[in-house]
Amino acid sequence: MEEQLSITREKGGCYVLRSKTTVESNLSDTFAFFADAENLNLITPTWLKFTIVSDTPIKMSSGTQIEYRLKIHGFPVKWRSEISLWDPPHRFVDTQVKGPYLMWSHMHTLDISPDGHTIVNDYVKYKAPFGRLTNRLFVTRDLLKIFRYRNDATQKALRLESQSNNRVT
Repeated sequence: MEEQLSITREKGGCYVLRSKTTVESNLSDTFAFFADAENLNLITPTWLKFTIVSDTPIKMSSGTQIEYRLKIHGFPVKWRSEISLWDPPHRFVDTQVKGPYLMWSHMHTLDISPDGHTIVNDYVKYKAPFGRLTNRLFVTRDLLKIFRYRNDATQKALRLESQSNNRVT
């Protein structure tokens, strides 16, 4: 499946990551996959040592806050995000309340492709700590690596889920 991934710099020290990938799953199943916060464990690289701290299962809706722990280059990080927009099955936005970035807003949108699969778009606007130097040395490379992993893992998970749903018993 095709993937597009880029990071650009905008005015005011903000950066924008854009990611687009197509998954072999319908729109409602794809949204349901992302609506289950525990699936973050499946699509987050193991080297980040990602753990959801909030009690699970998590009921996703506008205003839901989720706490995580992870390690970035070996340093422990606490992260809390809030679902600031919840519009099933087309889009949602998670915004960092507390974490490693000066600002982080991640919009997820889902569209139907001409062949009936789902196009997963990620639009992340962020400000890196310590600005341009940190972004150039660490953040850009890390985010591109994380989103490549995430896109691949999402494709695999949804392909397996779709195959298991289509099995004749």
